[in-house]
Amino acid sequence: MKNPGSPRERLKLFARATAAATLVAGALIGVTATAGTAGAATSEPCDIYASGGTPCVAAHSTTRALYATYNGPLYQVRRGSDNTTRDIGLLSAGGYADAAAQDSFCAGTSCVITIIYDQSGRNNNLTQAPGGGAAGGPDNLANATAAPTTVGGHKAYGVYIPPGTGYRNNHTNGIATGDNPEGMYAIFDGSHYNGGCCFDYGNAETDSNDDGNGTMEAIYFGNIKVWGYGAGNGPWIMADLENGLFSGVNQHYNANDPTINYRYTTAIIKGGPNHWAIRGGNAQSGSLSTFYDGARPNVSGYNPMRKQGAIILGTGGDNSKGAQGTFYEGVMTSGYPSDATENAVQDNITAAGYSNSSGGGGTTGALHAVGAGKCLDVPNASTTAGTQLQIWDCSGGANQTWTRTSANELTVYSGGAQLCLDAYNKQTSPGTKVETWPCNGGANQQWQVNANGTVTGVQSGLCLDVTGASTANGALAELWTCNGQSNQQWSLN
Repeated sequence: MKNPGSPRERLKLFARATAAATLVAGALIGVTATAGTAGAATSEPCDIYASGGTPCVAAHSTTRALYATYNGPLYQVRRGSDNTTRDIGLLSAGGYADAAAQDSFCAGTSCVITIIYDQSGRNNNLTQAPGGGAAGGPDNLANATAAPTTVGGHKAYGVYIPPGTGYRNNHTNGIATGDNPEGMYAIFDGSHYNGGCCFDYGNAETDSNDDGNGTMEAIYFGNIKVWGYGAGNGPWIMADLENGLFSGVNQHYNANDPTINYRYTTAIIKGGPNHWAIRGGNAQSGSLSTFYDGARPNVSGYNPMRKQGAIILGTGGDNSKGAQGTFYEGVMTSGYPSDATENAVQDNITAAGYSNSSGGGGTTGALHAVGAGKCLDVPNASTTAGTQLQIWDCSGGANQTWTRTSANELTVYSGGAQLCLDAYNKQTSPGTKVETWPCNGGANQQWQVNANGTVTGVQSGLCLDVTGASTANGALAELWTCNGQSNQQWSLN
């Protein structure tokens, strides 16, 4: 399935939950928390699924352990300078990713994610997707530093997937086939999506081809409307069942499948004989909602299902790879999980503490242009390096949310990618444009937010300035000699 589309980025920030994990019926697999700053809970998502009688058969995360006893690698990175690889593990058993190990290994060069390890013990690892019926390959690998996050107060990295990038395993162990029941959840960045086909995580064909209706069962996230769709403008959680994205029983509209774009979004699909469901919620707080729960689609070929048991991330079953998204964690189960089990998993997720705050004492908020009464804005939430910044009516969007880091950077999370406020080409003359650029620690990306309301470049000593003292939407930002005028006054809050 292919459908080109234009990316849209929207963001809602919700408070971090503090609830502890709920226990489902039966004894959970209890393990004493590991002492130290990265101590684990007594049960993690796959422990909860196991206690509910639907154990994980695949468990992928680049941010944390999904079992309380897991102490193996989460993922592997390869650096560009010498093509060597390193496994990135945990700070402690059942804990959080050792992001510092990645930062040290990748310092001064680029890194890509080569393997996302399966924590279930079944070796259902995800690696570079091969070519398929819809598009050639192998697919691109994800930039290992493009989706920074924090979880439990610890720095970690998600899997940032632009179009053309994908992971797959066509030779799996224990993944549901035929009409057998299964469940799956994933945590996505709800602000990073598009209308292309198809940003999926889940069950797909083992030959990377479109093998007909009912040969897939995967979570889809995005706002394509070629097949089924939900309420509003999207994005929606839907099921990719091959030759159709389904929001409900038919191949068209389901008013009960809402636009859902939390910064961290929990997405769930589960299916069994003539029965399937869509559920979702905010991965930072609150409970799950059910958007569909009923019979298989009323289109020929989906009852019974003909699932094949491969696993995909970031593409469609036939390697359609025009979509984009960001993945943090997800699992697949044997058996159809109960709502109670999934509710307990959601409690665990919200308690894990996903956040896009930088840590290190940083301040996050809109950077208000005091003279214009507007906000410093990344035009159209662009992810393109070198995009000149502008002022625009304040919207609360991610492309207007800036973080002052302990390294004196001003970072923005635009379109799912973290970028830095940057003085073009390290220039120090008045009129130098101010742009977004991947963070690199350079002096032209270091800024002083001063008590007098100015923001000055550490390298240039010049002030962040709205060109021509304009107050209009779209007025460009630049560096200029500090002059005390209102178009050089800023407030980060």
